[in-house]
Amino acid sequence: MVDWLLNLPLPGMALLVFLATYLVAGSVYWVVMKFAATEWARAFKAVSPGMLSPLGILFALLIGFIAVEVWSSFDKAKAAVTAEASALRSAVLLAETFPQEQKARLYGLISRHVEVAVNEEWPEMAQQRATLSLLPTALIGALHDTLSMKAADDRERAAQPEMIRALQSALDARRQRIVISESAVGEVKWVGILLQALCTLLAIAMVHSDNRRACAISLTLFATGIALSVLLIAAYSRPFTGANSVGPQLLKQVIASIDPLPAEVR
Repeated sequence: MVDWLLNLPLPGMALLVFLATYLVAGSVYWVVMKFAATEWARAFKAVSPGMLSPLGILFALLIGFIAVEVWSSFDKAKAAVTAEASALRSAVLLAETFPQEQKARLYGLISRHVEVAVNEEWPEMAQQRATLSLLPTALIGALHDTLSMKAADDRERAAQPEMIRALQSALDARRQRIVISESAVGEVKWVGILLQALCTLLAIAMVHSDNRRACAISLTLFATGIALSVLLIAAYSRPFTGANSVGPQLLKQVIASIDPLPAEVR
């Protein structure tokens, strides 16, 4: 699937997918009916209706396997963003334990991390260009500051290792979301789905070639199922791309109470 299609609003994507599918189904109907008026009619009638069941099952299996993979990646993306936001929220709360100067610096670094994630990483993840080679310098800086702190009392001594764990969890969750952002339905899988769908449409048209109305109804019903299946997979095929993508809203919420907040993440 091309990027421009995946970035369309859901109604626009649905319209294009359904129109394209019905156009293919109509073309299949027209070609088969044209040949059915020739000597090919006997060959079409020799095609066994029993073929429809295995063809339909094969199409359903392809859709099922790919849908499970797509939705699993989408759920993992949401879990990674949730884990990162939860870890950053814990870090914000734990920072209250430290002196004002250290707390302000930690707040600033966490705010900067969210700013970079929202304004730089998310657009790159949407285009599948984000890589682990770009380090989260703000979050790493917060971790280094926490490691070098001299705890002044028992509260700070208790909070310091918790803060380190929270920042490490945020770093790990960030790595996970960037890795997951590279997941997509490959071209081979799309070709497999579409070819299997086309073969099934042809078989349906051949089996019903002696009854134009039954042929049109059968093709329309199956084409609707194809379009819906393709739409569902396309809409969720890239976790950080398109109208249904996983957004950075949770990260923004984490630092909503931090003042001053960078304008980009308000």
